Amino acid sequence: MTASRYAAKPWLDLLDEVQRGPVDPADSLVHALRRFAAEAPDRVFLTYFDGRLTYREADELSDSVAGHLAARGLERGDRVAVLLQNSPHFVLAVLGAWKAGATVVPVNPMYKSGEVAHVLRDGEVAALICADRAWEAYLRDTAAGSPVRIVLTACELDFQTRGDTRVLGFERLPQAGDADDLTAVARAGHPAPADRDPAAADTALISYTSGTSGAPKGATNTHANIMYNAERQRTGLHLPEAPVYYALAPLFHITGMVCQLGACLDSAGTLVLTYRFEAGVVLEAFAEHRPHYTVGPSTAFMALAAHPAATREHFSSFVNISSGGAPLPPALVEKFRAGFGPYIRNGYGLTECTAPCASVPPHREAPVDPASGTLAVGVPGPDTVVRIVDDRGEEVPFGEQGEIVVRGPQVVPGYWRRPTPPPRPSPAASCAPATSASWTNRAGCTSSTARRT
Repeated sequence: MTASRYAAKPWLDLLDEVQRGPVDPADSLVHALRRFAAEAPDRVFLTYFDGRLTYREADELSDSVAGHLAARGLERGDRVAVLLQNSPHFVLAVLGAWKAGATVVPVNPMYKSGEVAHVLRDGEVAALICADRAWEAYLRDTAAGSPVRIVLTACELDFQTRGDTRVLGFERLPQAGDADDLTAVARAGHPAPADRDPAAADTALISYTSGTSGAPKGATNTHANIMYNAERQRTGLHLPEAPVYYALAPLFHITGMVCQLGACLDSAGTLVLTYRFEAGVVLEAFAEHRPHYTVGPSTAFMALAAHPAATREHFSSFVNISSGGAPLPPALVEKFRAGFGPYIRNGYGLTECTAPCASVPPHREAPVDPASGTLAVGVPGPDTVVRIVDDRGEEVPFGEQGEIVVRGPQVVPGYWRRPTPPPRPSPAASCAPATSASWTNRAGCTSSTARRT
């Protein structure tokens, strides 16, 4: 049988020495936070409009959230659903849940009641952390038929004073009698429970897929999955020390969770949060905080480029800008570069790969496929193999369409409470990754096909 063409990993020639080198990530983002809270306690970790939280403050506040959850009966391995926008509340909720030994279930705040109900039931969620307005509007009724027994609500006006009415145009509600206030809990000074910090192999997230091929399933991203990709982002993006990240992608999405929150925390950087996307507010944040990196869908960059206030100066601080989650038109990339300076680098990933499994290296530009006019999504890293195969698992010749299969340390072990699928058939000379691999994941790209070029 012919040896796999992927075995030699020719794409590694496109990476520099640092990007090809081995990585040794921390066990979890909790471990990274504790380290930097000790080494750089007064460094700003989170900004939220005019609010600031240092590494020490974020560590202490999330400790208190963890202590409260444990005191309310949350056990190691329990699931905590977090249904919030890009605010410090989201970060403190996630870190607090992990410090309590729990698994986080990030939920899109735009989900309808039925979608949330499926996640709460399927994930057997024990605790729910959500916005106070969402709790009063529909989540109280939604949670009533679920396993949820602990509820914390957040007023997302907290942790800042300015309150930009373009994105925070709501009033503070009276605290619900059947829920605890997240900010008050965080400021109560509870110690974190002992001996509950996560291990690398523990499940960090149950990330529900979009459900395009059936009911949404929960991908079980481990702390090791997250830290591998966060560390590859940290070492591969060529950002300065203590970089500034702007959270353009929502943190509840795997891209925002790993490529913004994860990579920023792993870099001892500053994460700029502005609740949710509003182009004018984003541009003001760029001008104020001078970020070095952001990642988002092409539609966000279209909106920023079309905003009448946008200038080259708004983007002058960026070292790198990435895009994923949707096709990136080559015309947009060139228009953006001509108008504002940065070259937007494409990438490809999926929930089951804990965000990226291929990206355009910082010092290179993506070629355009002459047949389709599609911009390339880049190359895998040194420990990852991305193959294009047919229905039998055989590699297709160059120029032909097939299915994407991914193998590497960022691939999840499986789906929550669903049987682990057997590996796809593959040629005898299989290209195993340099590190121990998870199961081979089958994932579609645009109509479940891709062209090998």
